[in-house]
Amino acid sequence: MHVPSLPEVRRLTEKRRDAWWTVLLVDPVATPLVRLTAKWTRVTPNQITWAALVLGIGAAACFAQGDWQWLVAGAVIYHVSFILDCMDGKLARLTGNGSAFGAWLDYIFDRVRVLICAIALMGGQFQKTDDVTYIWLALTVVFLDMLRYINALEIYKVRLNMRQKLKERTDEMLFGKPVTGGEAPADGAQSASKPPTEEEEETTAQVAPAILPAVSPHRTFITRLPGYVPLRDFLVSHRIRIHLFSGIEFQMTIFIIAPLLNSFVWPTITAGALLLIFEVLIVYRLVLAARNFEHTMASYDEAELELKVQQVNPAEQTSLA
Repeated sequence: MHVPSLPEVRRLTEKRRDAWWTVLLVDPVATPLVRLTAKWTRVTPNQITWAALVLGIGAAACFAQGDWQWLVAGAVIYHVSFILDCMDGKLARLTGNGSAFGAWLDYIFDRVRVLICAIALMGGQFQKTDDVTYIWLALTVVFLDMLRYINALEIYKVRLNMRQKLKERTDEMLFGKPVTGGEAPADGAQSASKPPTEEEEETTAQVAPAILPAVSPHRTFITRLPGYVPLRDFLVSHRIRIHLFSGIEFQMTIFIIAPLLNSFVWPTITAGALLLIFEVLIVYRLVLAARNFEHTMASYDEAELELKVQQVNPAEQTSLA
């Protein structure tokens, strides 16, 4: 296949916003490697996913030894494993060889890698010190990783559901029907999306401002913090998401920074606290989004009622008066 230039590969494969660890320490290596992989090999995204898991198991084997030299080796191997973990998705986007099964495989293998590395890392330290604290640290790491990704999945589903309902309601008010879908086929397969016609788009441009209520975005205590907006704009301009401590940074603190420092208690406690703080902020934003959604739908109800009143026959309006 024809492989585009590196700048074009970056545009096609790198996410618009990503974790700062990925943007600064992974993408500069992973993206060129993806281009070379697509150009010179027939490696598939799923094969890279398997390779990332194998390296993750290798990192766990190093962690289990407990000695600092092995911990350093495990940290390096874990980082290489994470680079491969980022490459599979990039290669899928570049070559178009991605699949639903591949996405599932990538997600499950990520969780398996965290599980075995947490057990091996803390188990190795427990074997050296006979300190039960490391058992609790292992349980903490596994629990927080599970909480983070379950929460992220559920929040995504809730937001997607709100967007779909809002879009369907908007189309119904403007055209009397959803303009982006149709009835399901008899065989149960999902029907293809039907884009709005030129006439419907023109009607939207003319009518929507008149009948759809404008909802002002919420200002929160976060946006009022001094320096928040300039910091947000700076991070976004460099593809770094404002969610500065996500599951990725949590993993890297536990499996790279802590082994290199040969210290585990305080890095784990600090990383866990930061992860929970940012998770609370995510839930807070979801609460605001849900309130905004409910307010918007209520405003649509009012606008729809007003529109029906305006469509009453003038004679009937006179008689009602």
